[in-house]
Amino acid sequence: MDHGSSEPPNPGLRGRDLLGLGGFLVAAVVGGLVIGLLLDHLAGTSPLFVLLGIAAGIVGAGVGFWVKVRDALRS
Repeated sequence: MDHGSSEPPNPGLRGRDLLGLGGFLVAAVVGGLVIGLLLDHLAGTSPLFVLLGIAAGIVGAGVGFWVKVRDALRS
């Protein structure tokens, strides 16, 4: 054992971190969907903005997932 180290052990991703990450992924995709629905309603189009909103939500969720996991694994 190394008693001279002042750094805490790396816990990695815990259960609550994974729940928060899952909630973030769902919120990003559902948020894109809702914004797309609103824009389609305002513009009188369908399903153009819904598809764009879902795509943007998936991209945003992917980038956010990557950043959060990268930060968790670095610490």
